Amino acid sequence: MPIFERPPLESLAPAKDRWTPLYLEHGRIEVDDSSVKWIGADRLLCRIPVATVSALILGPGTTITHAAMKACSESNTPICWTGEDGMRFYAFGLAPNHTNEMPRLHAAAWADKKRRTQIARRMFLMRFPEADVEGRNIQELRGMEGMRVRTLYAKFGQEYGVTWKGRNYDRSNWDISDGINRALSTANASLYALVAAVVCSLGYLPSLGFVHDGGTLPFIYDVADLYKHETSIPAAFLAMRQNSSDSGELVRTLLKQRVEECRILQRLPKDLAALFDTVETDLNSGPSRPPSAIA
Repeated sequence: MPIFERPPLESLAPAKDRWTPLYLEHGRIEVDDSSVKWIGADRLLCRIPVATVSALILGPGTTITHAAMKACSESNTPICWTGEDGMRFYAFGLAPNHTNEMPRLHAAAWADKKRRTQIARRMFLMRFPEADVEGRNIQELRGMEGMRVRTLYAKFGQEYGVTWKGRNYDRSNWDISDGINRALSTANASLYALVAAVVCSLGYLPSLGFVHDGGTLPFIYDVADLYKHETSIPAAFLAMRQNSSDSGELVRTLLKQRVEECRILQRLPKDLAALFDTVETDLNSGPSRPPSAIA
C-alpha cells in the first residue's frame, strides 16, 4: 500500500507562497509511489505537488481516495468541491490550520457590535479609501456601497462600450437576463468559489459576515466584494466586448487572468489580517495578534 510521508510542519509553505488553486474535473486523485497524482478521463497522468498549492478545487466528475485526502490534510492543502468551472461552492474538505485561534478571533469580532461595525468600515475603505465612514453604521454603509457600485457598473459599461441597463437577473430564469448580467453572475460565482477556498483554508468562518448577513456564506460575499472592481466586473465587461454571445468560458478565462495579474491570492492573507488587526495568517501555525489587537 503506498505511503505518503508527512512533511515536517515547519517545512510546509505558507498560504502567501503557494501556487494558485488547481481546478480539476472528470478524473481521479490518488496516491501512488509516495506522491499524489491526477488521472484524467483521457488517462493523462500528472503529479500534484500538494504541499505547494493553495487549494484543490474539484469540479464535476472527480473522485478522490482516502489516501489522497490524508496526504492533502498532512500537507495543509484544503479541498473544495464546486460546480463546473468553480461556478458553485458546495463543500469544504478540511480545515488545515493547526490552531483554532482564527475562528475564535473571527467569532469574537463578529459578536462585538462595535468591532463588527469597525471591520465593515475597513472593508468599505479598502475599496473607497477617500470615503468618510466615521460614525456610519452598517446599514448606511450598505446604502453608500450600492450607490458607488451602480456608478462603477455605468463607468465600466461606458469604458468597454457595453450597453448597461442595470443589475438585473433571476436565478430561476437565467435566460431572461441580458449578456452582461449573465457574465457578471458567472464571474462573481467563480470569484466566490475561489475566495471561499482561501478563506476556509486560512481558518476564517464563512457564515459570519460583517456587511452581508444572509445566506450561508456572508463572509465570502464580504471578502469577494473587496476585489470585484479589479477582477469579476472588468472581466465580465471585457468578455462582452470581445464576444457578446459568450457562454461563460471566456469570462472565466479573463477572470483567471485578472486574479493572477492583481495577485489576489497573495494579497488575501494580508488584507484579511489587516481587517482583523492580526499578523498575516500562516496556514501552518495560525495567526498571531499584536498587543494592540487584543480586544
